Amino acid sequence: MSGGMLLWPLLRRSGGEVDTLVAVQMINYKDAVVLDVREGSEYAAGHVPNSRHIPADKLEERLHELEKFKDKPIILIHRSGVNTTGKAGAILRKQAFAHVHDLQGGIDAWRQANLPIVKK
Repeated sequence: MSGGMLLWPLLRRSGGEVDTLVAVQMINYKDAVVLDVREGSEYAAGHVPNSRHIPADKLEERLHELEKFKDKPIILIHRSGVNTTGKAGAILRKQAFAHVHDLQGGIDAWRQANLPIVKK
């Protein structure tokens, strides 16, 4: 029963913003792909473990790297205050990615929740 209650937010969402709790649930239970669309220096300064990095301005030319994840949830990470995920999300949805979500508050929200960050 409690497992079903944890998964309920995942089942009813097919896009839009998710908070850090739902993002972690999606990563753990739905094998979500974390896609960081910040600039290279921002990514190197600290990012979500196992995240993929494709800057927003390079996404269209590097879409082939994500093709195998079309049916998986994708969580887009941006820098707080600069929502580059709007453009990135639109590109992915246009290319038939089924479940695209923005992390509410971006990388700053991830840090504030004391979730793991790795540096390159």
